Amino acid sequence: MSSLSRLTSLWLAAVVFSLSLVAVPARADIGAYIVIDARNGAVIDQKNATRKWYPASLTKMMTAYVTFKAIREGRATLNSAVVQSKNSIAEPPSKMGFKVGTRFTVDTALKIILIKSANDVAVALGEAISGSEAKFIAEMNAEARRLGMSNTRFTNPHGLPDNGQVTTARDMAILAMALRRDFPESRDFYKHPGIRFGKKTLRSANREFLLRVPGANGMKTGYICNSGYNVASSVTRRGRTLIAVILGAGSGLERTAFAREVFDKGFKKGSGGQKVTSLTGSSGNPPANGYCRRNKSPGAKGYMARFDMENKSGGGFLFFKDPNGKKTKKVDESGFTLSNGKPDWAKILDRTLGPRRVAYRPLQVSLGKPTSAPKAGGSSGLQDLTASAEDVPVPVANPYRRAQSEIRQKLQQTANAGAANAPTQAGAIPTEPEAGDSTAAAPGSIFRKGLDFSVPVPAPSPRK
Repeated sequence: MSSLSRLTSLWLAAVVFSLSLVAVPARADIGAYIVIDARNGAVIDQKNATRKWYPASLTKMMTAYVTFKAIREGRATLNSAVVQSKNSIAEPPSKMGFKVGTRFTVDTALKIILIKSANDVAVALGEAISGSEAKFIAEMNAEARRLGMSNTRFTNPHGLPDNGQVTTARDMAILAMALRRDFPESRDFYKHPGIRFGKKTLRSANREFLLRVPGANGMKTGYICNSGYNVASSVTRRGRTLIAVILGAGSGLERTAFAREVFDKGFKKGSGGQKVTSLTGSSGNPPANGYCRRNKSPGAKGYMARFDMENKSGGGFLFFKDPNGKKTKKVDESGFTLSNGKPDWAKILDRTLGPRRVAYRPLQVSLGKPTSAPKAGGSSGLQDLTASAEDVPVPVANPYRRAQSEIRQKLQQTANAGAANAPTQAGAIPTEPEAGDSTAAAPGSIFRKGLDFSVPVPAPSPRK
């Protein structure tokens, strides 16, 4: 057989094989990422690590850092009182929805924000530590400057949409490393896959990473539309800990599977080279508004094409070009599809993250027994346990929320004047229920009906 005939036969075989496979679109891109050694900050891998990005709920790592520092300085204890205020409960989901005046401990608040990522509790904790949300935000920014987070600016303690709140993968890696190093006790807070509050079980968005990836022990996830799916992760293997910060994934599974992949590669490399602090400057602006609508989930076939551990990248696949000229990967769906044709997500998780190695055991959390705050060097700003619910101070409201309230009131006035079709402001903040409102919680309940254990609902950027 001639060389031409052999080549023709091989080509025909490839074409026949491809007919039994399904083409998948190119996967969604990761916006930026960095992998560092937690011991010395050595950069192991990175892409766009100094590009500005929106942190989303990775912000709560700084909220926790400032809180732990206040405890170390004697301005608070883990048993100090945190009080749900009108200002804090006005935050959009994800939230706990405790009634105004409800008291709980700093310890409980830290567990809730680092595992459940409740926005209302993040604000209440900030008010307890610094006396007002604004003062707490000032402390957050002061710590960012001290740590060398040169491209980071905080405008709130939770990470809800605000285009003025920016960071970089490099800066978040510095924060994650500092949180582990400066406050080793914090590791007992963010290593849990969920919490149980009363009869309610609340799962962490990082649970599958913690339960499936060998050595996984933290740290925090985040998501708003303008940022995509973010995560700061940590893994310890054979006494060595690596930290990865991933910004702008197209889905929760993509950020988790990508994290698993970069850790597997990272542990095969040494810890030499430049330090994370040596990365300077800014390599780009944040993504344009609506990032999540442009960078969508890769879908089941996309996950398997990119992250299937049974078929490592670069082997076991045929590559062709779609009508637009983009390279696509052919994937055999038979191994991860149910009989009804839908994706078998259990198998997809097993093959992209690995089987569960740890049983799911949520951490039991309660309000605790808050005590009066110590007064170190003057007033600490923490709420006095002896105050009645009616006497709980109402901290100065977040300026953005106040502007939203004014817009809402004007729209309501327009509607009352007869403009039935007046546009409503997207992402408007719910108001406190009036006395006798049917949405109020039943007597004795610590939760406001309809607001407890809310699911995350991304709000639009306030600066659109």
